[in-house]
Amino acid sequence: MRHLVDAHSLIWALDDPRKLGIRAVAVLEDPANDLIVSAGTIWELSIKVGLGKLSLSLPYRVWMEKALIDLALVVSPITLEVAERQMALPLHHRDPFDRLLVAQGLVEAIPIVSADSVLEQYGVGRIWD
Repeated sequence: MRHLVDAHSLIWALDDPRKLGIRAVAVLEDPANDLIVSAGTIWELSIKVGLGKLSLSLPYRVWMEKALIDLALVVSPITLEVAERQMALPLHHRDPFDRLLVAQGLVEAIPIVSADSVLEQYGVGRIWD
């Protein structure tokens, strides 16, 4: 099954796995699952590291390459359909990266591995506890 990995889930999977929910761990560790990371999430992390709002256990590029390999992540692009879907979402969530992730999950019909319960207000599947 395919799963979209939220930024904090990705960070915790590499740097502090104890913070992950039980079901999130099961999904991330199951080799039968296809784990997807949004190009938007890669961009979000680079912005936050660049602004000094986020510290990772390794330099950004090295950390991101390790994440892609260790979790066998597939990068999903931000398509016109995803951008348009995001534009039409109600404002349950103000974070543009989370809204983009919701739109991607809805367009691609895949659940999101995330601790953020607000995402459920959009009707997207969420995996955590």
